[in-house]
Amino acid sequence: MVAERLDLAIVIVSYNVCAPLRACLRSVFASDAWPAGWRGEVVVVDNGSVDDSVAMVRADFPQVALLTEERNRGFAWANNLAIRALANRNPRYVLLLNPDTELPPDALRRMLEFIEAHPRAGAVGPRLVRSNGQLDLACRRSFPSPAVALARLAGLSGLFPRSRWLARYNLTYLDPLGVYEVDSVVGAFMLVRGETIRDVGPLDEAFFMYGEDLDWAFRMKQRGWQVLYNGAVTILHHKGASSGGQRSLRTLLEFYRAMLVFFSKHYARTVIWPARWVIVGGICLRALVAILVNYLRWQTVRRLIGAPHGG
Repeated sequence: MVAERLDLAIVIVSYNVCAPLRACLRSVFASDAWPAGWRGEVVVVDNGSVDDSVAMVRADFPQVALLTEERNRGFAWANNLAIRALANRNPRYVLLLNPDTELPPDALRRMLEFIEAHPRAGAVGPRLVRSNGQLDLACRRSFPSPAVALARLAGLSGLFPRSRWLARYNLTYLDPLGVYEVDSVVGAFMLVRGETIRDVGPLDEAFFMYGEDLDWAFRMKQRGWQVLYNGAVTILHHKGASSGGQRSLRTLLEFYRAMLVFFSKHYARTVIWPARWVIVGGICLRALVAILVNYLRWQTVRRLIGAPHGG
């Protein structure tokens, strides 16, 4: 018996985020309309959670296909697990969706209509807005080439956010409500054409929790696909809400390790060796500074919490 082909598969990778995951799934199933007659499936991959995430999905969302793992193998690995499981159903589109996102009722339909209207788009993404109302800058990016990465690591992109040269990484000089071809959108909401996945291949599991979306988009562009940003559609992204802004040591290390992996894979061979070591050294130095700053911030919070109240 041949499995029925899917029009859309939504893949959500979850790790100890029970409450955000519940809100995300509610927003997905409350979407006002998928295109008429479309067949879809929602897949949650639990990456070794020790909270109530798995029990919650089973009890509250029995229509969800749930895949569970005993330990956290990373974002790329978990998404690939779902993509492989769906391969025999040959989905037309696959949506990578973070569990800390919430969809307005019309967002999913509008993004599907958008990618349908752009047949050369391998991947599309919307405008992501954080809980405080600010734009999630990661929702549209340029590839971190040596020049682009240098401007960002040196803090120049923040000092000159309207500069087309210095602010290329997060493209802050562009109108966030516009529609543009960009280098990459973010894996928090990344709608990818099934044909593109079959052409380019799965996510690179060398990346654990950062950089895999950039690498995927890089390979799409190499194969001639477009990556489009649609600022007319807005998604809420509760980025960092579960940690209160505090980044763990593992998170920081993986962020900068992803930068090294991406540079080594796509740019190292194009840079003369002295510059290569300067770039690698700069990334490592920036990682050490970030770890120190994060530690000092956490110590300050602990002192404030532990400080006596009153006179």
